[in-house]
Order: sequence, then structure tokens, then C-alpha cells
Amino acid sequence: MKSVSASLCLFTVTWPRTSAFFRVVSLWQQCCRETGAEFARPQPPRAFGPPVRPAGKTKRDKTPRCDSQYFNERLGVPNVTANGTSGGATRDYNYDSWMALLSQLPLLLFTLLNSFLYQWVRERVRVAFSLIAIFFLFSLTAALVPVPMQPDTFFSVTMATIWFINMFGAVLQGSLFGVVGLLPPRYSTLFMSGQGLAGIFAAIAMLCSILGNADKRSAALGYFITPCVAALGTLVCYLLLPHLEFARFYLNRGQSGEVESPQELLSSADTKVLNGKVLEAKGKFTGGPEESQERSSVLAVFRKIWPMALCVTCVFAVTLSVFPVVTVRVRSVYKDNAAWNQVFTCVCCFIVFNIMDLAGRSAPSLVQWPSQESLLFPAAVLSRAVFVPLLMMCNVEGSRLTVLFSHDCAFVAIVALFAFSNGYLASLCMAYAPRSVRSKDCETAGSLMTFFLVLGLALGASLSFLLGKLV
Repeated sequence: MKSVSASLCLFTVTWPRTSAFFRVVSLWQQCCRETGAEFARPQPPRAFGPPVRPAGKTKRDKTPRCDSQYFNERLGVPNVTANGTSGGATRDYNYDSWMALLSQLPLLLFTLLNSFLYQWVRERVRVAFSLIAIFFLFSLTAALVPVPMQPDTFFSVTMATIWFINMFGAVLQGSLFGVVGLLPPRYSTLFMSGQGLAGIFAAIAMLCSILGNADKRSAALGYFITPCVAALGTLVCYLLLPHLEFARFYLNRGQSGEVESPQELLSSADTKVLNGKVLEAKGKFTGGPEESQERSSVLAVFRKIWPMALCVTCVFAVTLSVFPVVTVRVRSVYKDNAAWNQVFTCVCCFIVFNIMDLAGRSAPSLVQWPSQESLLFPAAVLSRAVFVPLLMMCNVEGSRLTVLFSHDCAFVAIVALFAFSNGYLASLCMAYAPRSVRSKDCETAGSLMTFFLVLGLALGASLSFLLGKLV
């Protein structure tokens, strides 16, 4: 029961994923591209001209689209000068490019910083302070929805908010991965499943918004208030975690020489006792006296986990290179079915991807193959690159490439396999890495793995610009 309680608490801590602004909020922004779910201020009068069209978009797209609709519509109104006159033509703020840059850059920098920060700042302080900061930043974003602002001012405030949300999110994410590294390997799978569930939550919320024809301003407030509630719930669950006996046993084992009775805390399915040591059935956990009490350096830990670090970077680089920049441009072959076309991208791209991604992240709790030492593992990671041309040859609107997979079922099948392999291999990487180091170095290993995970996201986002132009 104690193990189940720890699982439930940890799962609740991780599933909202408010730490990843790019992962949740940006996912919804990308959904907006296909749904036309306008929840911003009304369009400006025609005398001002049409809303700004983001760089790289052409008029070939006949379906209602909006690139980060809420933000771009608010930026599509001309600035008003001090004497009350219009500032003329609207500026091209290139919002999407700036958002991608200011999302990934702080994630990368502060995830790396967190790998060293843990030595001076307690993990409890890092997590709690980051969650509180994220709560206030999302509250600010929600509060700005009904407030009229000049586009220049709104753009500056939005960019600063994105930067700071991802800055605190990087510290939070790295710290939580470090905590998970102290727990048995199967809890890494649980943590990764929580991340996958966040994508499903965002996609279903988008679908409900489409089908419900929600009021623009109400939908906006709903989207931005949700992470505020999730951040508070996450903070409460995190503060409750140390009060669980099972969690306290693992979280304190690196700080105390005393070993509680593990047989009372762990189920027989998870552990076995041999010569006074507790060994994980699918990992390693030793409490022997011969283990050094000093933590290894970051470089020393990296030398032990570098294969898994490179693998997780490759997994997410491949995924972000085509999802969602290419997948959102795929169109249904049933062009006459207006109702299906309205929800096609949301269902077949985002919901299918996130459901299968969650299934892949959860699968390692049942089976873990290939093994950590097998050469098949890096081979499986590299083989995912085949999904890039497969998705680019689907029914992408205006594609310059030959369309080989035009039917909706073919696209759904490719996305399903693409997402499952992403979740499965990423979870294995995050579960295998802490096994390669001593228990005292698990937090360092978790933080380093988070950095390479974010590095993969950044590389994938960079490649997406090139692949988006090739299609």
C-alpha cells in the first residue's frame, strides 16, 4: 500500500507538467493552427488590413488557420501613437520564431545550470520556489487576457513571461528528474507517463474547445487558469511526498547511514534480500557500508551515463524535427466532410500521438527490451529516423514531395508507431541512466539526463525549420 501511495503521489506531481511551457501551452498553440479556435479579441477593422501573417506562411492553406491565434491576433493591431493616431501598418513580430527561441534557450541553459545548482541549493527549495514562480507567471498571463495593451508592450511582456516560465520550468524539471533517480527504476516510467498524460490533457481540451464553440475570452482564461490550478496541486502533492514512509526511505537513504527495515517498505515483487543487501529486481540499490559517502563530479557521472544521454537526445531530436511542424500540415482525403476536417488534425495528429506516447512511456513498467547493455538499444533509437521521410510523404498540403501515404489510416498508423517508439525509448533511457551510477549520484544523473533531453528538443526544433521548408 505504501508503494502504491508513493506511486499515486509521484504521478500526481508529474502529470500536469506545468514546468514545460513549450510542451503544454505551445502544444495548444500548435493545435490552433488547424482549428481556427479564435479566442482573442475580435478582428480589427478592415481599414487596418488583415492580421499579420507569420513568416514562412503562404496563401496555399485554404482552411481556417491561426498560428498561435491568441497572440498573433493581439499583435495584429497597429500601435497607437501618443497623440492617439494609428501607427500605420502592422508589424511582423515573427511571434512563432521568437517563441520557439525563448522557449528552448532558457530550458537548455538552466537545465545545464541545474546540474551544478543542486550542490548549493536544496532540492526542496528549488522545486517549491519554481512551482510558486510558475503559478504567478501563468496567473499574469491569464490576467492579461481581458486587458487592452499596445502590441509592442504585449509582445515584450509575453516574451519575458515565456522566458521566465521556461527558466523556472527547467530548474523544476531537472530537480524532479533528480528526485526520481533516487527511487526504484519503475518510478522513472511513472514520471515519464505523467509527462505523456499532459499532452493528452491539452489535446482533449483543444477538442472540447472546438466542439463546444467556446466564447473566445472564456476559452482563453480557461486555458491559462488550468496551469495555475495544476501548479498549486503539484506543489501540494510534492510537499506531501516526504510524509510517505516509502518515499522517505528512498529520499533519505543518501543522507543517512541508518537503513530502515526495507522488507517492510518494499513488496517482494520489487526486491530481494541477499547477504544483508537490498537489490532491485530490475535495477540496483545497495545500502552496503562499502559505498563511498562522497558524490562524484558531474563529469565522472557523465562518463558513466553518456550512452543513455546521447540516446535520449537522438529520440527527441527526431520527434521534434517533424512533430508538429510537418504533421499539422497533413490533410484528410475526405475533403467534403467539413465536420471531420475540422477535428482531423486535433484527433489524428495530437490525440493519437499523445495516447500512443503515453502507452509507450508506460510500457517499460511491463517489459524492458532491449537491455541497457545490448547494441540493439542504440540501433532502435537510430532507426526512428525512418519516420522523418515517412511523415513527410504523407498527404501534406502543398507538399513538394511525392505523396505515398495519402489515406488517413496510413497517417494515423505512422503517427501511432512514431509516438509509441518515442515514449518507449525515452522512458527506457531515463530509467537505465540511474542504474549506471551509485545511489548518491542518481540525482546528478537525473539532472544530466534532463539536460540532454532538452538538448534533443532544441536540436529537433532547429531541424524543424529546415524540414518545414523542404516539404
